[in-house]
Amino acid sequence: MTDVITLGWRERLALPSLGIPVLKAKLDTGARSSSLHVEWLEVDQRADGTWLRFQVRTTRKGGVSAPCEAKATGQRSVTDSGGHATTRWFIRTEVELAGHRFMADVNLTDRRHMLFPLLLGRTTLDGRFLVDPSLSYSQTPRRAVRDPS
Repeated sequence: MTDVITLGWRERLALPSLGIPVLKAKLDTGARSSSLHVEWLEVDQRADGTWLRFQVRTTRKGGVSAPCEAKATGQRSVTDSGGHATTRWFIRTEVELAGHRFMADVNLTDRRHMLFPLLLGRTTLDGRFLVDPSLSYSQTPRRAVRDPS
């Protein structure tokens, strides 16, 4: 990997395809998948597949997004840090971080008791970024470059 961007253990990012301009995220190389906190979730079966409607809490003190909608990529079992397995819905959404835009698989779950509404796991980070746990909010917003993946 050449010219790999080093990020801190927490960063600000955007989820443009969900209409979320800024969101704090914890970067966790110990977690395989990425998880997004949703306030509520509705499942809608359509001719072209399963669609999910949900709302994202953008701040710990009550800021919420407009209702979001995304096509589900499926359901999978996810084991949390306490060893408890749950079945979660996954979507594929655009992430804008450190001047790059790329697609990522994210599961939708209840993270209301966590400090960050979004956890970026190692599958999303791998091959794109390095994480230095001594850094925090190391990136300033800049114009995004699309990632070919």
